[in-house]
Amino acid sequence: MKVRVLGCSGAIAKDCRTTSFLLDHDMLVDAGTGVGDLTLDEMADIDHVLLTHSHLDHVAALPLMVDAVASRRSLPLQVHALQKTIDALKAHIFNDIMWPDFTMIPTPASPFIRFYPLEPGQSVMLGGKRVEVLPAVHTVPAVGYAIGTGKDHWVFTGDTEHNPALWARLNQISVALLVIETAFSNRESGLALRSLHLCPKSLAAELACIAPGKNYPIYISHTKPYETELIMAEIQRLEQSALPDSAAKHDIRWLRAGQEFEL
Repeated sequence: MKVRVLGCSGAIAKDCRTTSFLLDHDMLVDAGTGVGDLTLDEMADIDHVLLTHSHLDHVAALPLMVDAVASRRSLPLQVHALQKTIDALKAHIFNDIMWPDFTMIPTPASPFIRFYPLEPGQSVMLGGKRVEVLPAVHTVPAVGYAIGTGKDHWVFTGDTEHNPALWARLNQISVALLVIETAFSNRESGLALRSLHLCPKSLAAELACIAPGKNYPIYISHTKPYETELIMAEIQRLEQSALPDSAAKHDIRWLRAGQEFEL
Protein backbone atom coordinates (compact mmCIF):
# COMPACT_ATOMS: atom_id res chain seq x y z
CA MET A 1 0.00 0.00 0.00
CA LYS A 2 1.33 3.42 -0.95
CA VAL A 3 0.46 6.53 1.09
CA ARG A 4 0.93 9.96 -0.49
CA VAL A 5 0.66 13.07 1.69
CA LEU A 6 -1.42 15.63 -0.19
CA GLY A 7 -1.81 17.98 2.74
CA CYS A 8 -1.01 17.89 6.46
CA SER A 9 -1.09 21.52 7.63
CA GLY A 10 -3.40 22.95 10.26
CA ALA A 11 -4.20 25.94 8.03
CA ILE A 12 -3.53 27.32 4.57
CA ALA A 13 -0.56 29.45 3.49
CA LYS A 14 1.94 29.30 0.63
CA ASP A 15 2.93 25.63 0.21
CA CYS A 16 0.60 24.64 3.08
CA ARG A 17 -2.33 22.35 2.30
CA THR A 18 -4.86 21.05 4.80
CA THR A 19 -5.30 17.40 5.63
CA SER A 20 -5.64 14.78 2.92
CA PHE A 21 -3.89 11.50 2.14
CA LEU A 22 -4.07 9.43 -1.06
CA LEU A 23 -3.81 5.69 -0.45
CA ASP A 24 -2.78 3.80 -3.58
CA HIS A 25 -4.74 5.47 -6.38
CA ASP A 26 -8.30 4.87 -5.23
CA MET A 27 -8.77 6.06 -1.63
CA LEU A 28 -8.65 9.41 0.13
CA VAL A 29 -8.41 9.84 3.87
CA ASP A 30 -9.88 13.29 4.48
CA ALA A 31 -10.41 15.81 1.72
CA GLY A 32 -8.71 19.03 2.72
CA THR A 33 -7.18 21.52 0.31
CA GLY A 34 -4.33 19.15 -0.58
CA VAL A 35 -6.73 17.37 -2.94
CA GLY A 36 -6.42 20.34 -5.28
CA ASP A 37 -2.91 19.24 -6.26
CA LEU A 38 -4.22 16.06 -7.88
CA THR A 39 -4.75 15.88 -11.63
CA LEU A 40 -8.21 15.30 -13.05
CA ASP A 41 -7.22 11.72 -13.89
CA GLU A 42 -6.04 11.13 -10.32
CA MET A 43 -9.25 12.54 -8.86
CA ALA A 44 -11.37 10.46 -11.23
CA ASP A 45 -9.61 7.28 -10.03
CA ILE A 46 -10.72 7.77 -6.43
CA ASP A 47 -13.56 5.45 -5.42
CA HIS A 48 -13.54 5.82 -1.62
CA VAL A 49 -13.24 8.83 0.69
CA LEU A 50 -12.82 8.26 4.42
CA LEU A 51 -13.56 11.33 6.54
CA THR A 52 -12.40 11.73 10.13
CA HIS A 53 -14.85 14.53 10.97
CA SER A 54 -16.81 17.42 9.52
CA HIS A 55 -14.47 20.39 10.08
CA LEU A 56 -13.79 22.43 6.96
CA ASP A 57 -10.04 21.84 6.83
CA HIS A 58 -10.78 18.12 6.41
CA VAL A 59 -13.68 18.30 3.91
CA ALA A 60 -13.23 21.56 1.96
CA ALA A 61 -12.15 19.95 -1.32
CA LEU A 62 -14.75 17.19 -1.36
CA PRO A 63 -17.58 19.11 -3.11
CA LEU A 64 -15.14 20.72 -5.54
CA MET A 65 -13.46 17.41 -6.40
CA VAL A 66 -16.79 15.73 -7.11
CA ASP A 67 -17.84 18.63 -9.31
CA ALA A 68 -14.56 18.43 -11.24
CA VAL A 69 -14.77 14.75 -12.19
CA ALA A 70 -18.39 13.60 -11.75
CA SER A 71 -19.03 13.51 -15.49
CA ARG A 72 -16.03 11.18 -15.94
CA ARG A 73 -17.23 8.61 -13.41
CA SER A 74 -19.57 5.71 -14.11
CA LEU A 75 -20.24 4.92 -10.43
CA PRO A 76 -20.98 7.14 -7.41
CA LEU A 77 -18.10 8.22 -5.21
CA GLN A 78 -18.37 6.35 -1.90
CA VAL A 79 -17.93 8.63 1.13
CA HIS A 80 -17.47 6.83 4.47
CA ALA A 81 -17.83 8.65 7.79
CA LEU A 82 -19.65 8.72 11.10
CA GLN A 83 -23.38 9.22 10.69
CA LYS A 84 -23.14 12.58 12.47
CA THR A 85 -20.43 13.67 10.03
CA ILE A 86 -22.66 12.64 7.12
CA ASP A 87 -25.55 14.55 8.69
CA ALA A 88 -23.37 17.67 8.96
CA LEU A 89 -22.29 17.42 5.31
CA LYS A 90 -25.90 17.05 4.18
CA ALA A 91 -27.11 19.93 6.34
CA HIS A 92 -24.32 22.43 5.70
CA ILE A 93 -22.63 21.62 2.37
CA PHE A 94 -24.65 19.34 0.09
CA ASN A 95 -27.87 21.23 0.80
CA ASP A 96 -28.60 22.97 -2.54
CA ILE A 97 -27.60 26.28 -0.90
CA MET A 98 -23.88 26.02 -0.23
CA TRP A 99 -23.49 23.34 -2.91
CA PRO A 100 -25.73 21.04 -4.98
CA ASP A 101 -26.99 17.91 -3.28
CA PHE A 102 -24.82 15.39 -5.12
CA THR A 103 -26.63 12.52 -3.39
CA MET A 104 -29.68 13.34 -5.57
CA ILE A 105 -28.16 14.35 -8.92
CA PRO A 106 -28.07 13.58 -11.72
CA THR A 107 -30.73 11.17 -10.38
CA PRO A 108 -31.47 9.69 -6.93
CA ALA A 109 -30.96 6.23 -8.40
CA SER A 110 -27.55 7.10 -9.87
CA PRO A 111 -26.08 10.00 -7.86
CA PHE A 112 -22.60 11.47 -7.90
CA ILE A 113 -22.09 10.61 -4.20
CA ARG A 114 -23.30 7.89 -1.87
CA PHE A 115 -22.70 8.11 1.88
CA TYR A 116 -21.86 5.05 3.98
CA PRO A 117 -21.98 5.39 7.79
CA LEU A 118 -19.21 4.00 9.99
CA GLU A 119 -18.88 3.45 13.73
CA PRO A 120 -15.83 3.39 16.03
CA GLY A 121 -14.47 -0.13 16.32
CA GLN A 122 -15.87 -1.19 12.95
CA SER A 123 -13.63 -2.87 10.35
CA VAL A 124 -14.43 -2.90 6.64
CA MET A 125 -12.69 -3.97 3.44
CA LEU A 126 -12.53 -1.20 0.84
CA GLY A 127 -10.58 -1.46 -2.40
CA GLY A 128 -8.53 -4.37 -1.09
CA LYS A 129 -7.57 -2.47 2.07
CA ARG A 130 -8.68 -3.29 5.59
CA VAL A 131 -9.96 -0.18 7.36
CA GLU A 132 -10.49 -0.08 11.12
CA VAL A 133 -12.30 2.91 12.61
CA LEU A 134 -10.46 4.25 15.66
CA PRO A 135 -11.83 6.46 18.46
CA ALA A 136 -10.99 10.17 18.59
CA VAL A 137 -11.78 12.93 21.08
CA HIS A 138 -12.62 16.25 19.42
CA THR A 139 -15.11 19.12 19.53
CA VAL A 140 -17.33 17.34 16.99
CA PRO A 141 -17.85 13.59 16.53
CA ALA A 142 -14.57 12.30 15.09
CA VAL A 143 -12.56 9.17 14.39
CA GLY A 144 -9.14 8.06 13.22
CA TYR A 145 -8.22 5.13 10.99
CA ALA A 146 -5.87 2.14 10.92
CA ILE A 147 -5.47 0.91 7.34
CA GLY A 148 -3.45 -1.89 5.83
CA THR A 149 -3.31 -4.71 3.34
CA GLY A 150 -1.37 -7.15 5.56
CA LYS A 151 -0.62 -7.34 9.26
CA ASP A 152 0.92 -3.85 9.43
CA HIS A 153 -1.16 -0.67 9.63
CA TRP A 154 -0.79 2.95 8.62
CA VAL A 155 -2.50 4.83 11.45
CA PHE A 156 -3.94 8.35 11.38
CA THR A 157 -5.34 9.73 14.62
CA GLY A 158 -7.36 12.50 13.01
CA ASP A 159 -7.95 15.51 15.27
CA THR A 160 -7.89 14.40 18.89
CA GLU A 161 -6.92 15.28 22.42
CA HIS A 162 -6.39 12.87 25.37
CA ASN A 163 -7.51 9.51 23.97
CA PRO A 164 -6.87 6.43 26.16
CA ALA A 165 -9.08 4.19 24.02
CA LEU A 166 -6.90 4.88 20.98
CA TRP A 167 -3.72 3.69 22.68
CA ALA A 168 -5.43 0.64 24.12
CA ARG A 169 -6.23 -0.43 20.57
CA LEU A 170 -2.90 0.56 19.00
CA ASN A 171 -1.07 -1.50 21.60
CA GLN A 172 -2.96 -4.54 20.29
CA ILE A 173 -2.14 -4.18 16.58
CA SER A 174 0.97 -3.91 14.42
CA VAL A 175 1.62 -0.23 13.62
CA ALA A 176 4.03 0.48 10.77
CA LEU A 177 3.68 4.28 10.90
CA LEU A 178 1.65 6.69 13.03
CA VAL A 179 0.47 10.13 11.94
CA ILE A 180 -0.62 12.18 14.95
CA GLU A 181 -1.70 15.78 15.20
CA THR A 182 0.00 18.48 17.29
CA ALA A 183 -1.84 21.62 16.30
CA PHE A 184 -0.48 24.12 18.84
CA SER A 185 2.71 24.99 20.69
CA ASN A 186 2.99 24.79 24.46
CA ARG A 187 2.44 28.55 24.73
CA GLU A 188 -1.03 27.89 23.26
CA SER A 189 -1.73 24.91 25.54
CA GLY A 190 -4.91 26.50 26.87
CA LEU A 191 -6.28 26.95 23.36
CA ALA A 192 -5.24 23.38 22.50
CA LEU A 193 -7.21 22.06 25.47
CA ARG A 194 -10.31 24.15 24.69
CA SER A 195 -10.28 23.08 21.03
CA LEU A 196 -9.41 19.45 21.86
CA HIS A 197 -6.11 19.41 20.01
CA LEU A 198 -2.64 18.39 21.17
CA CYS A 199 0.39 20.51 22.02
CA PRO A 200 3.88 19.08 22.66
CA LYS A 201 3.27 18.62 26.41
CA SER A 202 0.02 16.74 25.88
CA LEU A 203 1.57 14.84 22.97
CA ALA A 204 4.28 13.55 25.31
CA ALA A 205 1.60 12.33 27.73
CA GLU A 206 -0.18 10.52 24.91
CA LEU A 207 2.98 8.87 23.56
CA ALA A 208 3.75 7.64 27.07
CA CYS A 209 0.76 5.31 26.58
CA ILE A 210 2.63 3.31 23.92
CA ALA A 211 3.35 -0.15 25.30
CA PRO A 212 6.98 -1.13 26.00
CA GLY A 213 8.53 -2.79 22.99
CA LYS A 214 6.25 -1.00 20.54
CA ASN A 215 8.47 1.10 18.29
CA TYR A 216 7.40 2.80 15.06
CA PRO A 217 7.97 6.12 13.27
CA ILE A 218 5.72 8.91 14.52
CA TYR A 219 4.94 11.77 12.14
CA ILE A 220 3.60 15.09 13.41
CA SER A 221 0.71 16.57 11.44
CA HIS A 222 -1.74 19.48 11.59
CA THR A 223 0.70 22.10 12.91
CA LYS A 224 -0.32 25.73 12.48
CA PRO A 225 2.00 27.24 9.83
CA TYR A 226 3.06 30.15 12.04
CA GLU A 227 3.99 27.76 14.87
CA THR A 228 5.42 24.74 13.05
CA GLU A 229 9.09 25.48 13.82
CA LEU A 230 8.30 26.21 17.49
CA ILE A 231 6.18 23.07 17.85
CA MET A 232 8.89 20.84 16.42
CA ALA A 233 11.56 22.52 18.60
CA GLU A 234 9.43 21.94 21.70
CA ILE A 235 8.90 18.29 20.77
CA GLN A 236 12.65 17.88 20.19
CA ARG A 237 13.43 19.37 23.62
CA LEU A 238 11.00 16.97 25.28
CA GLU A 239 12.66 14.04 23.53
CA GLN A 240 16.16 15.24 24.45
CA SER A 241 15.17 15.57 28.09
CA ALA A 242 14.20 11.89 28.27
CA LEU A 243 16.77 9.51 29.73
CA PRO A 244 18.85 7.62 27.11
CA ASP A 245 17.23 4.30 27.96
CA SER A 246 13.79 5.75 28.60
CA ALA A 247 10.71 4.39 26.89
CA ALA A 248 9.73 8.04 26.44
CA LYS A 249 12.15 8.39 23.52
CA HIS A 250 10.47 7.98 20.14
CA ASP A 251 11.29 8.28 16.47
CA ILE A 252 9.44 11.56 15.88
CA ARG A 253 9.48 13.35 12.53
CA TRP A 254 7.67 16.25 10.87
CA LEU A 255 5.21 15.24 8.17
CA ARG A 256 5.39 17.19 4.91
CA ALA A 257 3.12 17.43 1.89
CA GLY A 258 4.53 15.44 -1.01
CA GLN A 259 6.01 12.66 1.11
CA GLU A 260 5.24 9.09 0.07
CA PHE A 261 5.36 5.93 2.14
CA GLU A 262 5.18 2.29 1.06
CA LEU A 263 3.85 -0.27 3.53
